[in-house]
Amino acid sequence: MAAIYSGIHLKLKSPQTPWDDKLKLARFAWISSQCLLPNKEQVLLDWCTHALTGWYNKKVEFSQNVLEGLWCYLDDLLRSRKLHSLLKQGKTVSLRLNMAQLLLERLQECSRVGSKSLVCAATILSVCQGILSSPVLSSVFITKYELMVDLLAKLCSMACCELQQPLLTEIIVTESDTCQDEAMSEPLQTPLANSRDTLDSPADQPELDTNKPASKPNENHSSKLFEVLLQVLSCYLAVQRQQANPNRVFTLVTNQLIQPLVLLRHLLTSGEFAPSHTHLRLRQPLCRDIRVKIDSILQSALFPSEHLTSYKEELLPSKGEPGKRGPGGAKGPLKPISAIIPKLRAQGYCEPHLHYSVKSNTLSLLFKFFLESYGNGRGENEEEQKMLCFYFLTKLVTALDLCLDGEQSVSESTGQMSSPDSLHSPESWTLALLSVESLLTQALSADIYNVAADRIRHKEVQLNFYRALGQMLFNQAQPSIPAWYRCLKVLLSLNHLILEPDLDQLLSSAWVNSECMEARVQRARQLMVCSLLQTYTKLRQIPRFFSELLSVICQPALEELRPPLLSEAVSVSLGTCLLDTPPSQCLEICSSMLESIRTWILPDLVKEEKEAEKMDTDGGGDDKKSQLNVDQERQDASLKVFSLSQLLHAVLFSLKTLDNTSPLPLVRQGQALMNEMQQVVKELLQVLPREKRIKKTPRKGKKKMDHKEPERVTVLWEQKTQEATLLLRYTWVELDTLFDIHCGKYTSPDSDQEAAVGETGEEARSNALLQTRIESLLSGDILPAHLYPSPSFSPMSCLLLKLLTLQQMKRVMLKCNLPCESSTTALLNRTAHFISADLKLEETPGGEQVWDGQLSSVNSSSYVVAHWHLVASNLPLIAPYLSGEDMGCMADFLVGSLLSEQSDGGMDCPPSCLTISLISSQLLQSLILPELPSLNSAIVCSIAQMIYGVLLVAHAPKVCATLPKIQEDGSDVSPPSPKLVEKETIVEDILASSKTGDVFVSLTDSQTKELVNLIQILTQLNPDAMNSEDLASVFLLLFMMLTSASCQSDDRPDSEADAVFQAKLLRILIPLVESRHLKGVLKLIHAGSLLQATVSSLLWHSNSGRYRATNSLDWMDLIKAVQDFIRALVQLIIFRNSSVQLNLNQFVAFLTSKEKPSGHNVALSSATVSGKPDPGASISSDHLELASLSSFIQEMTSNLGRSKLMDQTLTQMITKVNATLGPAVESAIRPQTAGEAAVQPVVVLDQAFVVEVVTVMLHCELSSLSVEEQNKQDGSTLTLSHMTLYQSMCQQILRELTSDLRPMESLVSDLHFLSLFYKAAEMTRGDEETREKELDELYAQILQNVQGLLKAPRLSTKEVSELEPAVQELLRHLVEKSTAAQFKLLLLMIREGLNSGELRAGNYREVLSAVTITKLLFYCQLPEPCYKALWHIAPEIISAMVFLVRASGLDSSLTLSFTVPTVTSMTSLLRQGEGLFTNPHHVVMVLGALQSVPLDHLSPTVYQSAFLAVHEALFAIIQCHTQVLSNAAPSFLNVFYRLVASIMQEGRQRGVSDTGSDCDVYHKCSRLTQRMFSHIAATAESFSTLSTFMVAQYVTELQKVTLRPDVKLHLTEGIYQIMDLCMEQDIKFLMAGLQMGVREVFNELYGSYTHYHKAERQGEEKYTV
Repeated sequence: MAAIYSGIHLKLKSPQTPWDDKLKLARFAWISSQCLLPNKEQVLLDWCTHALTGWYNKKVEFSQNVLEGLWCYLDDLLRSRKLHSLLKQGKTVSLRLNMAQLLLERLQECSRVGSKSLVCAATILSVCQGILSSPVLSSVFITKYELMVDLLAKLCSMACCELQQPLLTEIIVTESDTCQDEAMSEPLQTPLANSRDTLDSPADQPELDTNKPASKPNENHSSKLFEVLLQVLSCYLAVQRQQANPNRVFTLVTNQLIQPLVLLRHLLTSGEFAPSHTHLRLRQPLCRDIRVKIDSILQSALFPSEHLTSYKEELLPSKGEPGKRGPGGAKGPLKPISAIIPKLRAQGYCEPHLHYSVKSNTLSLLFKFFLESYGNGRGENEEEQKMLCFYFLTKLVTALDLCLDGEQSVSESTGQMSSPDSLHSPESWTLALLSVESLLTQALSADIYNVAADRIRHKEVQLNFYRALGQMLFNQAQPSIPAWYRCLKVLLSLNHLILEPDLDQLLSSAWVNSECMEARVQRARQLMVCSLLQTYTKLRQIPRFFSELLSVICQPALEELRPPLLSEAVSVSLGTCLLDTPPSQCLEICSSMLESIRTWILPDLVKEEKEAEKMDTDGGGDDKKSQLNVDQERQDASLKVFSLSQLLHAVLFSLKTLDNTSPLPLVRQGQALMNEMQQVVKELLQVLPREKRIKKTPRKGKKKMDHKEPERVTVLWEQKTQEATLLLRYTWVELDTLFDIHCGKYTSPDSDQEAAVGETGEEARSNALLQTRIESLLSGDILPAHLYPSPSFSPMSCLLLKLLTLQQMKRVMLKCNLPCESSTTALLNRTAHFISADLKLEETPGGEQVWDGQLSSVNSSSYVVAHWHLVASNLPLIAPYLSGEDMGCMADFLVGSLLSEQSDGGMDCPPSCLTISLISSQLLQSLILPELPSLNSAIVCSIAQMIYGVLLVAHAPKVCATLPKIQEDGSDVSPPSPKLVEKETIVEDILASSKTGDVFVSLTDSQTKELVNLIQILTQLNPDAMNSEDLASVFLLLFMMLTSASCQSDDRPDSEADAVFQAKLLRILIPLVESRHLKGVLKLIHAGSLLQATVSSLLWHSNSGRYRATNSLDWMDLIKAVQDFIRALVQLIIFRNSSVQLNLNQFVAFLTSKEKPSGHNVALSSATVSGKPDPGASISSDHLELASLSSFIQEMTSNLGRSKLMDQTLTQMITKVNATLGPAVESAIRPQTAGEAAVQPVVVLDQAFVVEVVTVMLHCELSSLSVEEQNKQDGSTLTLSHMTLYQSMCQQILRELTSDLRPMESLVSDLHFLSLFYKAAEMTRGDEETREKELDELYAQILQNVQGLLKAPRLSTKEVSELEPAVQELLRHLVEKSTAAQFKLLLLMIREGLNSGELRAGNYREVLSAVTITKLLFYCQLPEPCYKALWHIAPEIISAMVFLVRASGLDSSLTLSFTVPTVTSMTSLLRQGEGLFTNPHHVVMVLGALQSVPLDHLSPTVYQSAFLAVHEALFAIIQCHTQVLSNAAPSFLNVFYRLVASIMQEGRQRGVSDTGSDCDVYHKCSRLTQRMFSHIAATAESFSTLSTFMVAQYVTELQKVTLRPDVKLHLTEGIYQIMDLCMEQDIKFLMAGLQMGVREVFNELYGSYTHYHKAERQGEEKYTV
C-alpha cells in the first residue's frame, strides 16, 4: 500500500491531474500515515502556497471552489495538532516568503472599494491567526518590520469599518432624508464608508441563504477579526520593541499606524458605539486588551527615551535667537510634534462627524503618555522636563482649534484654520472643553506648574498661557456645558492669579448670571463656586472676594433671570469657609453688604418711588412705557435686595457668636453692625408703600386693561422687598438675642430703649415694649395691610413672619419675671397659636411636597413642609403655651401625614431634603416627644379617634353597648373624642363578646388596611410616655377589636385576614402590657379576665371557621403572638405581685374547665346538625388551646425560685395545668376510632409544635420535681405523671428522626425533647439495675439515631450547622453523668467513623457525622475519668482528621461539604487543647494538612469558606500554641503564603466584574489576611528571621497581577507590618537579590512604606511613653 501512495507527489505536480483530485489527494496525504513522502509537511505546505500564488499571479487556472478549498486546506494545515507537535519537537517547517505579501493583498482586497472578495474573509483571517500562532511560521511576517506595520494597518482599518457599519448605515438613511446630495458626496468618498458593502455580504458565496438577516454571515468573521487583531497587536508590539532604530519606528507609526490606531481606540472606548459592540458580540475584556495594546504601541513608538532630545529641540525655546528652534540643514533633525499633530488634524481617515471627537480624545491621551515618559525627571532636569511638558501642552491646546490671545499669528503662519466652523456648534464645544479639562487636570496632577520658578526664571510664560486660556473661556463662555465650569475650577487650582484679573467676570458668568438650570450644570457650577470660596478662604482674601461679588450683584441686570444665589451645597461650603475666617473679616463683609444695600439699591427704590408719585400727580397716564420701565426697575432692585439679604443671612448665621472671650474691638464692631443693620431695616420698611398709595393706582387711566400689568409688577416688587425686610429683621433679632445672651460686653439697641424707658418710668413700661413688639407682629401692624402675607399669597413672608414672632417670643421668655404675669401668659398663648396655625395637609398631584431646607426656596408648594419643620423643631418652646385644640390639630396633622405616606407608598426624595411625613416620622421616634405629654396624649387621642371613626362606619352584625353610645354622642359633624366613651362600657362589651363569641364589627379590606396603618403609627410611640388614661383608652379599644371584630375579605373569603389582623393587634398590645401605666386598665378589668377573654374570643373565632389554613405562616404568626401576649400578662401578674393567686387561678380554672369553647365539641355538634364536619375548626381550636396552655405553664415555670410561697403557688397551678395539658396532647395525637373518623376527618397537628408542647410539659414537670425535691427531706420517690406520654413520644421521635419526612424545625424540637427526656430518665427513681439497663439502651439508641441524622444525605452543610447547637445540648446531657461503658461506646463510634476508607469509598457523610460529633464532644463538660480518656486519645483523633483532610483535598468537589467542616473541627480541637498537647508534632501535622486544602478554581462562596477555615486554623495555632511556632514557623508561613497567593490571584482586577457580591468576598478575605499579618508581626520572636522571606514572596506574587484597590489596600497595610521587622541589611539584601521586574515592584513598595507607614509609625513612637 505504501508503494501505491508514494506517487502522490508526482500526481500533485502533474498538469494532467484535475485540481479537484489534487485537492483530495493532498487532504488524504496529510491525514494518512501510509503516505510516504520525504518531509511531507513541508512539501504539502509548499504545494498549497505555490498553487495559491500561481493562481493570483495568473500562472495557473482553476475554479473558485478549488480556490476556496485551497485556502481552507491551508487553514486546516496551519491549525492541525500534527503540525504543531512537529514544530514543538524541533522539526523545521517554513512558509514561502511571498505568502506574507499574498495575505496582505487579500486583506487589502477585502477592504477595497467596490471589490468582490472571492474568498471568505473569515478564512483569510483564520490563516493569519494560524501563522501567527506559531513562532516558527510567524517569521514570515516578523522578520520584516514593514510587513507587520502593513498587516496591523489593514486589520485596524477592517476593524474600524466593522465598528462603524451600523452607525454608517443609520447616518446614510438619516442624511438621505434631509440632504441627499451631501449623503452621496461626502460619506461615500472615504474607503471606510464604501468597504462596508464588501464586508457585509460577499457577492460570490452562493451557499448563503438570502432569507437570513444581513448581519448573520458577518458574525463569525467579526468575532474572528478582533481576535486576530489582538494577536497581531501582541506580535507587532514584540517586534516594535526589538527594533534598534527608534526613528524608523516613529516614522512608520506616524505615517501608517497612528490614524487607524487612534480611530479604532475611539470606537472601542466611546459609548456611542456600544450598540456596535453588542451587535458584533465583542466582550469587554477583549476590547480592554486591544486598547491596552494600542496604548503600549503609541507610547513606546511616539515617546521613547531616545526622542527626548528631539522634543526638547522642537518645544523648548532656543537659548540663542528667540525665533530659532535648533539647527537647520537639508534634512534637519526629527520634529516629532510637527509629525504627530498634522496627522491628527488631517481629514479623510475617519468620518467627518467623528474627526473632532477622535482628535480631542487622542490629544489628552498623548499628553498622558508624554507625562508618563518625560515628566518624571529628578534633580536638575526636573524643572526642564516640567517645562517641556508645559510646552507640549500648549501645542495640544492649539491643536484643539481654540484661538487664544497671541496665538492667532502662529496659526496663520502654519496655514491652519484656528477656529473652524464646526467648533461653534455646541457639540464641538463640549468635546473641546472636555479635552481641555482632561489636559489641565493631568497638568495639575503632574505638578508641572511651579509658580515661583515660572515667575523667576521663565518670565511667567505658564501664567500668561493659562490666563490666555481663561480669557478665551470668558470671551466665548459656554455656561450650559458642565466642562466649562470644571475647566475654570482646574485653572483656579493651578493658581488663583490666573483668574484673579477676571474675578468679576468669573463671578458674573459662572455664578450670579448663569441661567442654565440643568442638574449636571448646577452640580458643576456648585463645585466651582465651592472651590472658589475655599481658595479665597485659604488666601485670607474673603473680604475682597465678597467685594467683587457685591459689585456683580448690584450691576444692572434682569434679576428675575438670575438663578438662586445660594444653593444648599454653596451654603454649606460658605458656612465652612466662614468658620475658618477671622470674625472681624466676617463682620467687615456684613458691613459691606449693608453699605451696598444703602448705597446702590435703596436710593434707586426711593428715587423710583418719588418718580412714581410725581407721575401720579402729573397725570402721566399717556406715558405707559415709562411707567412699565419704572416698575421693571423696581422689581429688579427688590430682587437684588432679597439676594443680598439672603447672602447676609447666610454669612451672619455662619459667624461665630460674640461671647465673653471676644475682644472689645470686635464687640464694638459687632455692635456697630447691628445698629447699621437695624437702620437698614427701618429704611426698607419706609420704602414699602402704604395702602393709600396703592389706592391711587386705579384712578390713573381710563381703561382697566391698562392697569393690570403695572399692578401685578408692583405687587411683585413690594412682595420681594417685604421678604427681604422680614429676612433682615428676623436675622437681626436672632443675632441680637444670641449676642445679648453670650456676650456681657454687648449692649443691644433694643436694650438701650428698654433701659431708657426703665430709667424714666417703672419696669412695667420696659416690659411693655417687648409685648408691644409681639402685638405688632400678631396684629400685622408692622406691615402694610395689603401686603400682609398668607401661605398662598406670599409663603416666604408668612414663614419669615412666624420665625420673627418666634424670636420675639424667646426674648419675652428670657425675661424671668414676664411669664409669671397673666397678661404675658395670654400673649404667649396667642403667639404660640400664631406660630402653629394654618397647618393643613393638601393633596398635590405631583406627590408629597419637598423642601431643601433653604429659606430662599420656600414657595406655595414647599411652605407646608417648611412651616411643619419650624413647628416641630421648636415644640419644646411653644408646646407649653398651646391650647388643647391646637395640640389636637397638630396631632391630627402628624397622624394624617403619616397615613398619607403609607397610602401613597412613600416617595424617594433627595437625602438632604425634607418632607412632611419624614418630619412627622422623625418627631414620632425622637426623644423629645415623651417629654411633651400634652402632644403625646393628643397623638394617642387622635389615633384612637380615627380608630373609632373607622369602627363607626363599619358594618355591625350585632348591636353592642359601646358603638351605639358613640353614634349617639357622635351625631354632630365632628367625630367624638375617645374620652367621651366610658371605659366600663367597653369592658362590659369585651367580657360579653368573650363569653358568647358575638362579633360587633365586621371590617372590609379597606377598613382593615386603615386600621393596620393606624396601629403601625401607634407602635412607634413609647408606651411609657402615655398617661394612664390614654393608655387605658387605647388598650381597651384595641382589645375590643381583638375580641369583637372580624375581617371580611372582598375577593378571597378563605383568606387569613382575621389571623393577620389579630396578630398585629396582639403585637401592639404586648408593649402596652409591659408599660408602666397599665394600672388604669387593671382597675377596670383583672389581668386574669384579660387572659381568659383573649383565649376565649380566639377560640370562638376558631370555632366559627374563620381560620382556614392552619399550616400557613400567618396562622403560625398568630399562634406565636398569642403565646407572647400570655407570657407578658403572666409576667406582669407575677412581677407586680398583683393578686397572683386570684388572677392565675381564674385563668387556670378557665383552661381546665369543660365549659370553655372546644373545637372538638363544636365540630361534632356542627356535624350532627348540618351533616358537614368542619375539621379546620377543630384543629385550629386544639392548636390554640395547646399553645395557650404550654405558654402559660412555661412562663410560670420560668418564675420558679423567686420565693417559697410563690413557688408553692406556681407549683400547684403547674400541676393542674399539666393534668389538663397531658390529655389534650394525647387526644390530639391519638388515632381516631371508626365512629369519630366518620364524623370528623383526621387532621394532624404540626409535628414540631406537638413536640414543643410535650417538651414544655416535661420541662415544667422536671422543674416542679426539682422544687419538690428541695422541699422534701424524707427522700421519697419522685415520679413523672405523664411518663407514658413522654416514652411514646421518645420512641416515635427515635423511629422518625432519620426519615425524610421530618422538617428542619421538627428536628430541632426533637433534639431538645430527647435532651430533656434523657435528663428525666436519669432523675426518675426505680430499681437501680433496671434503670441502668434502660438508660444504657436509651443512650445507645440516641447516639445511633443522632449519627444517622447527621449522615442523612438530605441535610445540606448549612442545615447540619443549624442542628449543631441542639446536638451539642443533647451530647452535654448524655455525657454529663455518663458511665465508663457509655463513654466507651461513644468513643468506639467516633473511631469507626473517622475512617479514611469510608471516604475513599464515597461515603463521606458517614465520616462527616463522626467529625461533627467529635467537634461537639470536645465542648462538653465531662466527668473526670472520661475527660482524661478523651484527651488521652486526642492526638489519635487529630491524626485521623489530618489524613481525612489530605484525602479529601484531592477532590475539590468535597471542599465545602467535607474538607471545610473537618478543618473547622481540627481548629476547635486546637483551641480546646491549649496547654494539653504536649507533643508539638501534632500541631505541625495540622499545618501539613492545611497545605492540602484546595484554594484554586473555586466559586466565591466555596473560596470564602475554605479561606476562612484555613485562616481560623492558623489563628488558633498562633493564639493557643505559640510554643510550637519557634520550630514550626516555616511550615506556618508556607500555609499562610498559600492564603496570600490565592487572595492576590482571586483579588486581581477583572474589569467589568470588579463589582458585586463576589468582590465583597475577596475584600473580606484580604482583611483577614491583613489581620494575620498583624498577628505574625506581634509574635516577632518567632518570625523575625523569616520576615525577609515573607516580603520576597509577597512582591514576587505582586509582580504577576494587578490588584483591585480595596484588596491592595489591606494587603499593603499588612505587609507594611512585616517590613517593620526587617533590618536595614535585610532591605539591602532584597534590593540586591530580587530579579529585575520584582525589584522594581519592591522599590515602589518600599518607597510607599517609607513615605506613608514608616513616617506615621515614627510619629506615633515619638509620643509613646
